Amino acid sequence: MKQFLRCMLAASLLLTGGAASAQKCKPTVGHFEAVIVPPGQGHCPNVPNAFCTAGRVWGGIQGNYQFVMSSLAPSGPTGVATVFFYTGESTVFLKGGDQVVGTDTGSLDLPPGQGGFASLITFHGGTGRMSGATGQLRLRGELGADGTTSGDYIGSLCTP
Repeated sequence: MKQFLRCMLAASLLLTGGAASAQKCKPTVGHFEAVIVPPGQGHCPNVPNAFCTAGRVWGGIQGNYQFVMSSLAPSGPTGVATVFFYTGESTVFLKGGDQVVGTDTGSLDLPPGQGGFASLITFHGGTGRMSGATGQLRLRGELGADGTTSGDYIGSLCTP
């Protein structure tokens, strides 16, 4: 098993050209809260059934963020009827003025379900000092009956 892991690490370094080692990765933990943004308001596209949120993050990453859902699919015939899988894009507007952008994937238990969700944001870029940012955040939280979301995150953010 150790030999397999060493081979996978070596292959990964060869494929990335060692780019991962050039970045500085910082473990990060924190919290978030947001509200649902109606279609056509703020950053939310003016299309039927658009689902967007906007709010704030604090802890290891501090600033405001927005999420725009791009797809939503039922969990299938063997899944829970109220649980759906989604993808979208999250943008974090950091206090210093830079932004970091990532693909957001996860599952959400919609009403009349219990409202829980879990998400993985995979960062793929940004602006300013965050241009070329990578990393991942794992989120878990609740969607309240009033349209608010809240929860916590843990992961790492890597900068060039």
